[in-house]
Amino acid sequence: MVERERDEEHRVASPLELFFDLCFVVAVAQGGAELVHAIAEGHTGSGVIDYARIFFAIWWAWMNFTWFASAYDNDDVIYRVVTLVQIAGVLVLAAGVSRAFADEFTVVYLGYLVMRLAMAAHWLRAAKATRGAERTVALRYAGGVLLCQVGWLGLMFTPSGARNWVFLAMAVLEMCVPVFAERNRQTSWHPHHISERYGLFTIIVLGETIAAATVAVKSGIEEHDALGELLPIAAGGLLIVFAAWWIYFAVPIHDRLRSNRQAFLWGYGHYFIFASAAAIGAGIEVAVEQAVGAAHLSRIAASAAVTIPSAAFLLMVWALHARYFKVGAAQQLALPVSALLVLGCTFAGHWAVFAAGVVAALTVAVGVMLSAAGNARADLAAT
Repeated sequence: MVERERDEEHRVASPLELFFDLCFVVAVAQGGAELVHAIAEGHTGSGVIDYARIFFAIWWAWMNFTWFASAYDNDDVIYRVVTLVQIAGVLVLAAGVSRAFADEFTVVYLGYLVMRLAMAAHWLRAAKATRGAERTVALRYAGGVLLCQVGWLGLMFTPSGARNWVFLAMAVLEMCVPVFAERNRQTSWHPHHISERYGLFTIIVLGETIAAATVAVKSGIEEHDALGELLPIAAGGLLIVFAAWWIYFAVPIHDRLRSNRQAFLWGYGHYFIFASAAAIGAGIEVAVEQAVGAAHLSRIAASAAVTIPSAAFLLMVWALHARYFKVGAAQQLALPVSALLVLGCTFAGHWAVFAAGVVAALTVAVGVMLSAAGNARADLAAT
């Protein structure tokens, strides 16, 4: 197992990688469902913290494999089997999400352990097949992954009052492993392949958001005959998701991923993009439950469950890559201003989600017009 060429042509996601992504979204869906339950029961603070922790475990295991596969995917039998073991691990993790929200992490830890041991096996196999600096990088990755699993075991025996701090410390250590492993030599990840993989996972998470929201609206209509109350939420939620897709894919980010310094910041920052995208669906479910009287929270709180992750998504997409392709103050301010307006929609009462959707749709329209105007000026200047 040796590195693939960084400039390899026609490098695209494999069927195994697509299958990998789909199985990971099962765990994302479980986390979202538990977040809905926590918010609807009035436990917003603890629910958000638990969701952030669970989502980190899912995202980090997904991201580690994604970057490894971009550099080393040889698609032989051993590679496939070890990757399928990782998939089994995330399904075990998904089965333990409900208990994790009740502060019981045994099943989640076992699932995470399976995924990470399989990841270490990938790196050890790469180390065996290589020499010199490349082998050193692989061994650093394998050693770092294995050592972190020992640290995560400590979380199982930490008093509940200190678990958040232990989790934060271990999360930081996990994220330091790639920086340490590649400090002297960069792996040969493929920029276009990486951007495609992140884009595909974004699409899958947004798709799961639509699916979860659709089920919630369907249930509200069938069980409570609340079509009039739910129609604005359904329409607004759909506009938000459509706009999120459009805005994310408006620019070709792979051209900016030239080094680890740029790519690590971009890749790590996607934790917030993925988490907020998934949380939008959970927020729509909360808004539906509040509208039919099944949630123990105010209308403003239910609206905020949609507007806050929507605004976070807009801001993070702007911060990570959209801003690098914007020219002039109007283009640069479009997404940040839109995020603020979406937050303001929280106080629009029954129409809050619909108003947020309209703002998101108008953001797309304004972006298209500003881009067209900019291109026209550039063409005029060229002639």
